[in-house]
Amino acid sequence: MSSCTIPLGSPIRKTQSIGFLLLNNFTQISLASAIEPLRMANQLTGSELYRWYTLTTDGEPVSASDGLTVIPDMSIHTPLCLDMVIVCGGVRPQCSVKHEHINWLKEQARLSRSLGAICTGSWALAMAGLLDGYDVSVHWEYEAAMREAFPRIEMSTRLFSIDRDRATCPGGTTPLDMILTLISQDYGHELSASISEIFICERVRSDRDQQRIPLRHTLGTNQPKLLEAVVLMEANLEEPIDLDELASYVRISRRQLERLFQKNLQCTPSRYYMKLRLTRARQLLKQTAMSIIEVASACGFNFTPHFSKCYRELFGISPRDERIAYFNPPLHLRKNDIKALFSKAAFEAVLNEPASSATAALVHARGESTYASVSVPPPADLLSI
Repeated sequence: MSSCTIPLGSPIRKTQSIGFLLLNNFTQISLASAIEPLRMANQLTGSELYRWYTLTTDGEPVSASDGLTVIPDMSIHTPLCLDMVIVCGGVRPQCSVKHEHINWLKEQARLSRSLGAICTGSWALAMAGLLDGYDVSVHWEYEAAMREAFPRIEMSTRLFSIDRDRATCPGGTTPLDMILTLISQDYGHELSASISEIFICERVRSDRDQQRIPLRHTLGTNQPKLLEAVVLMEANLEEPIDLDELASYVRISRRQLERLFQKNLQCTPSRYYMKLRLTRARQLLKQTAMSIIEVASACGFNFTPHFSKCYRELFGISPRDERIAYFNPPLHLRKNDIKALFSKAAFEAVLNEPASSATAALVHARGESTYASVSVPPPADLLSI
């Protein structure tokens, strides 16, 4: 692997410390996608460019969305000199964000620390009022709920957003792209490209990429009338457009419209429109405190019984039971005594900070063939030694 250097004149950076605040039911894949490129940046350069810590409110183990229990490095009350804090969310962020999280995040903002969020971690930052006026990338599944709860935030369904001192992405594997972009900003494209090679990542997606494959990519560009009709449907869920009127808007007959939907989407326009409205209703039921009557109205249903009937036909459950099941999940049984899965090696803290697993990972990486294969200037704190 070829070596790379930071362009002349670029500022030399000290080791950057990043705190990952783990909310209950956070998604492990999102956390791993964020930490692994940092680990590999250290390994490839042979220097501790990045240091990371996992945090919870009390330092006690926290459950991930897959049911596994994670032991954090420390509590949020541990004194740390952090450069950035990234909130790691997951399922039911409305239930996971506590006052302690909000107060601590506000304090981090007062300390001028950069803030980020992966998966639904943006919910915590939004509740703390720390995303107002920023561009924020949220998971498409939570977009409706967040627009309802936080109207002052500029939301998008891009893969990630880096707006000044805020970095957000919807989770899954998108933190990999976001962190690689931040690494590229810090140390140049060649280092992030080398990390991508190690992870067999074909390309680093940019903040211009979208989360969901647009319908036009599925259908191609040879169905402009159908695409136009779908866009109109998506923009008019609260007050559905009559199909005759919809056909006139796209300048075709209703019969032609029906043939287009049947041929390309294997359903009638009415069925497709109904599914769009009910899908939005499901998001609102699970992610907001709106009453069932309000949800029905917001999705174009004038009569709640009709809404419930259509909802059950599509999802096999009534709106009421859907909400009860979502907010009252089965109890997660945990062992009374949680034993440590591994013991941390004793490493001397750098800059008087607690030991980070980044240090242990870098020590273990010395035997790897890729160790120190990419050249970048040493961190500023090492230059003074």
